Order: sequence, then C-alpha cells, then structure tokens
Amino acid sequence: MIKIRTKLLIYFAAILFVIVVLFFVREQSGQKVLELYNDNVEPSLLLNEITKETNQTFQSLKIYIYEPWPENLSIYEKDRQRLIQLQKEFKEKQIEGVPSVNFLNTISSFLEHLDKTMEGVEKHDIQRYSKHLNEAEKTAGYIHESSLDLINKELSDYQTLSLLIDKKIKDRQKLGTTIILAIIILSILFALWFSNGITRTIERLTRAAKEMSAGRYSGEDVMVSRKDELWFLTKTFNEMKRNILESVSEMEEKAKLAQLLKEMELKSLQNQINPHFLFNTLNTISKLSYIEGAERTSDLISSVSALLRYNIGNLDRQTTIKDEVDIVKEYFFIQKTRFGDRVEFVQNVDSACLSMPIPCLTLQPLIENAFMHGIENMAGGAKIELHIYEDNEHVCIDVKDNGAGMDQATIDRLLNSSHAEKESLPKKESGHSTGIGMRNVMDRLRLFHKDSKMNIASSLGKGTIVSIQIRNG
Repeated sequence: MIKIRTKLLIYFAAILFVIVVLFFVREQSGQKVLELYNDNVEPSLLLNEITKETNQTFQSLKIYIYEPWPENLSIYEKDRQRLIQLQKEFKEKQIEGVPSVNFLNTISSFLEHLDKTMEGVEKHDIQRYSKHLNEAEKTAGYIHESSLDLINKELSDYQTLSLLIDKKIKDRQKLGTTIILAIIILSILFALWFSNGITRTIERLTRAAKEMSAGRYSGEDVMVSRKDELWFLTKTFNEMKRNILESVSEMEEKAKLAQLLKEMELKSLQNQINPHFLFNTLNTISKLSYIEGAERTSDLISSVSALLRYNIGNLDRQTTIKDEVDIVKEYFFIQKTRFGDRVEFVQNVDSACLSMPIPCLTLQPLIENAFMHGIENMAGGAKIELHIYEDNEHVCIDVKDNGAGMDQATIDRLLNSSHAEKESLPKKESGHSTGIGMRNVMDRLRLFHKDSKMNIASSLGKGTIVSIQIRNG
C-alpha cells in the first residue's frame, strides 16, 4: 500500500529535481557566456590600459627631465615598471597575428628610447636625450595607433561572437520557458488526477454515510481501486456498515423480546395492588387513627406511607443527603416502634453537607443492613449511629453498629464481588423495604461521583463501620 503522503513526496521530489537541474544548466550556461565575454573584452581593456600607461610614462619622464628631483624619478620608475608589467600580461594572453607581434615590438622600442633618454640625462648630453625623447614620443604615437587598430579588430570579432552568444541565450531561455510551462501543465494534470481520486472516494463515502444515517444499511459496499489510506478507510467503513447492520438486527430481536417481557410484566402488575391506591388507603387510615386518638398509630402509618412512596420509583434518580436523612428517620421510627428500647439510634449530621447530591436510596440500605445483619438478633443494648461530616474537601458518611460484625473474607467479598450479597449474606431481605445490597449502593454512587470510595471496618462480635467518602465539588 503506497500512502498518499508518499505519493506527494515522490511527486514534489521529482519536480524539485527537475527545477534544480534546470537552474544548474542555466547557471552553467551563464557562466560560460560570462567567461567568453571576459575572454573577448579583456584584450581590449588591456590595450586601452597600455596606451594610457605609455602616455603616463612618457609624461613622467619629461617632468623628470625638466625637474630632476628624486620624487619625480621615483614616479617615472613606477610608471615604467607598470608598463613593463602590462607588456608581459599582453604577451601572456597569446593574441595571435602579426599586428600583435609588431605591437609588442613597438612597446619594447619605446622602452629602449626611454632608457637611452635617461642615459643622456645622466651624462648631461642634451643632444642625445633630446633625440631619443623625440623618438619615444613618436613611438608612443605608434603604440596609440596600433592599440586602436587592435581594439577595432577585437570589436569586429566580438560583434560576430556577440550575435552567436545572443542566439544561444535566447535558445536557452526558450528551453527554460518550455520546461517551466511543461512542469506547470504536468502539475495541473497531476493535481486534477490526484484530487479527483480523493474527492471521488470521499463522495462515495459521503453518499454511503447519508444512506446509513437514513437507516438504509443494505446498500452496496464502496469500492476503491488504489490502495492507500482511503482504501483502508473505505474497507473499514464497509466493515463498520456490516457490523451496524448485524447490531441493528440484534437490537430489533432484543426489542421484540423486551416488548414481550413488558407485556408479561403488565399482566403481572394488573394482578397487584396499585401503589397509589395503597398510599391513599394508608393516608386515610392515618387520618382516621388521629381522629380516634391513636396518634402513635397515625405517626407509624404516615412513616410507612412516606417510606413506601420514597422507595417505589427509579433507583437512578438524584436526591440530596437531606432527603436521605429524612427518609432514614422515617425508617428508624418504624423500627423503633417494632423493637422498642432494644435499639437506640444516634445521628450526628453536619448541616453544611445536607445539599450534597447523591443517588436515591443510598443511606437507607446501609441502615437496613445494620439492622438485618448486625443488631436484629440482639436482646438489648443495640445501637446504630449515623455520622455525616466534612473532612479535607470530602463529605464523609459513617454508619456504625455494635452488632455481630463480620470476618475479613466477608468484607472482601462485599467490596470486590458484584455477587457478594448473594454468596455471603442470608436471605432476609423479605423483612425489609428495599432489598438493596451494599454493592448496588456503591455502583450507583460511583455513577454520580466517580471518585467516591467505600470502606468497611468490622470484626466478629465487635460491630461494623461502613464509611463513604464523596469529594465535595
């Protein structure tokens, strides 16, 4: 499978290579033209420099003759050495032809006349240095004329060469322009081909996704010819569509089964007492007992009615610690009526914690377990305590009893096994209102508060403490 990124990198690398080669060739061509230009222009510049230096040397000699000072002699010597150096450079250029040889000989003759003039000056032979000075002046004129002739000849040759160079430059410019246009056209064609391949696949996936969003999963699979990331995406999309189709079929079957179960539950509920009828009946009995003077019986019936109303409903609904504490009071009032002085209930609730949201039926099952498995069989002195307080940004709930307690193995099963209640606890739930186990309380509490914690501290014969920690905020 060739990735899209790899294709793009190969394409851009090829384009970059062609552009680099093109610029390299143009740079080499320009360098050769520049070298050819310099080779043809340098002789003309050198001839012009020789002519200028010849006149300069002759003038410095005349100044020295009229004013034979050491400073003037030094200037003359520098000019003479410069002229000799230029003669040497001209000779190294190896410009062929008789005019060039004659030109070099004329420079040599000019230098000889300069030397002889200096000898006459040193010997104070006015006739001699005057003669050679005149000859040097004439020779300087010959040098000037010869240099002009050679420059004209070089310019004539360069004109022909210049036309050839211009032609080569234009040809290379046309070639470079053609290559650049070819690269642009190929880039556009590649971009169209490449983008069509991507957009075509995306359009097919989009149409298939719209069909799926409309609930139609039986369409044909999306097909892609090139193996790249889109091929893998399309393959995964087709597999996902098939999996969804299978899941929908399973859900439809489960829905049919659930509908049958609901119908069976409805028929079963039709044979039971309507809870609202039961609430109304209990309220009627409570009012009648109050009218007849049986106030304690009325309170007991009211508590049973409130407890039953609170327990019947969705266990996942949210409530507050205040509501939970109130319903625990109703529950304990009922149990107090049953057990009398055999049991004592102590509560210590911090009012700042009452607004904390918790799941419905969190505290009552804990109190029920304390009754059921802790103190129910005690003849007297039974005690259950409920403490709710804040500690280090946590709301802490402790349910403590002084009942039978439990061993560590039972504690571990209660905290770590979802079936702990079924395995380790006796089946006494029928005597209490909820039948909700400790693990169920913890699971629902973690749905509301993910970082909540539950701990059980107990030992046989020494009671049990169930502790819950909920992060405040």
